[in-house]
Amino acid sequence: MFSRLREDIRCVFDRDPAARSTWEVVTCYPGVHALIAHRLTHVLWSRGLKWLARFLSHIARGLTGVEIHPGASIGRRVFIDHGMGVVIGETAHIGDDCTLYHGVTLGGTSWREGKRHPTLEAGVVVGAGAKILGPITIGTGARIGSNAVVVRPVPAHATAVGIPARVLEEEAVGDGFQPYAVGKDADDPLAASVQSLLDQNAATDRQMAQVLEALHQLGVDISADRAVGTGFEPTSVKSRKPVKKT
Repeated sequence: MFSRLREDIRCVFDRDPAARSTWEVVTCYPGVHALIAHRLTHVLWSRGLKWLARFLSHIARGLTGVEIHPGASIGRRVFIDHGMGVVIGETAHIGDDCTLYHGVTLGGTSWREGKRHPTLEAGVVVGAGAKILGPITIGTGARIGSNAVVVRPVPAHATAVGIPARVLEEEAVGDGFQPYAVGKDADDPLAASVQSLLDQNAATDRQMAQVLEALHQLGVDISADRAVGTGFEPTSVKSRKPVKKT
């Protein structure tokens, strides 16, 4: 157990440049605390002390913000960065040297008993907010982009992004993978749609400003006080009597 603890602490320095000392990691990293608690609760679960295991894991969730079912299997040198909002289901399996960022869910898609949660092979990196659902396998060294929703297996050393997640071509990935966000290099369709809406909104604001400026130059008073004071009603149009020709 102490050997596993030393490995868990050492891997933090390899993957988090903010870590400055062993004491800081031991006292200030909830992901490490959650893993230590899980090592204990998993042993209890395996020995049939299921209620005690669940109770202790419930306490650990309140202290760390990380929910790990004691039945889940977690390998060596796993790093949960930040940790808040991470959920790992009962039949999930996480291989050695995996990295999970905050908000990650390894969830199920069925209420039936048996294997219903994902398997992460060695070296998988799961970006912030990603959801991996169902009894699927994420291959060795695969990378899951931020906020992706993965419902199908991902091959080894592949990168999956989007909702639902799709595997990117190697040329599209390059060195641009970011566990906190999916940038332009990843060609994320959701990000592109949101950016398009933002650009359109900005263009509309510019056009409205130009219209107001033109009205102001023509001497039109468009202040709200004047509109109310003169009885202007923007939601109604009053008909005018036709002017008779003389």
